[in-house]
Amino acid sequence: MIILTRMDSQLHTPMYFFLSNLSLCDLCYSTALGPKMLVDIFSKNKSIPFISCALQFFIACTFVDSECMLLVVMAFDRYKAIGSPLLYMAHMSSRLCSLLVAAVYLVGLTDALIHTTLTFCLCFFGSNEIDHFFCDIPPILLLSCSETQINELAIFTIFGFTELSTISGVLVSYCYIILSVLKIHSAEGSFKAFSTCTSHLTAVAIFQGTVLFMYFRPSSSYSLDQDKMTSLFYTLVIPMLNPLIYSLRNKDVKAAIEKLKRWL
Repeated sequence: MIILTRMDSQLHTPMYFFLSNLSLCDLCYSTALGPKMLVDIFSKNKSIPFISCALQFFIACTFVDSECMLLVVMAFDRYKAIGSPLLYMAHMSSRLCSLLVAAVYLVGLTDALIHTTLTFCLCFFGSNEIDHFFCDIPPILLLSCSETQINELAIFTIFGFTELSTISGVLVSYCYIILSVLKIHSAEGSFKAFSTCTSHLTAVAIFQGTVLFMYFRPSSSYSLDQDKMTSLFYTLVIPMLNPLIYSLRNKDVKAAIEKLKRWL
């Protein structure tokens, strides 16, 4: 997706600019987690240095949080495209798009820095075996002999705010989108306008549903084995699904793929 949006001039629009950054987020956090995870599955020596563990978590957290915020920006972009199509390119200038993406990555970096600092400054004197596929906050907190209330408060406060702002932003954008679609008198035009949002809605539902299940279910229903399976889904499956979701339902992307095939 990143290559297609760079090579095909017809994809040099705000929507595909944001989509290429979404693909970049998927690529970065799945690369930070996936290769090491696969090596550990087939290796007898399943170890990771402390610094590497912190770095792995920092990179993954940065791009997972960035993806959350980027989904809101993409919803806003769809509202502008449907609500004021004639002024869309003027409103969503390249400067504004770049600033929005920069803000998204800044939020991701800030959140990751806070969680990484709080988590890896704890004391670990007992077991050093992480019962997980990668370095994630819950299994690491279980190993700590320090008080973890501040860490738990940070998880629910920062992740909670991120999720609340993301979901609220998407819902508000789609309320305005629905109102804009209702003003279109042609049924065919209404269907065409809203069909451009189905890929985004699918990606939001899968990603946010998984993250909410991971971090905001009641502690009484917490299961480490269940947590592992869910982690595999959002670290490996979702990054594979997103390009398929956006390419299979998008004529422009399909046309760009055909051009790339002919060029190769």
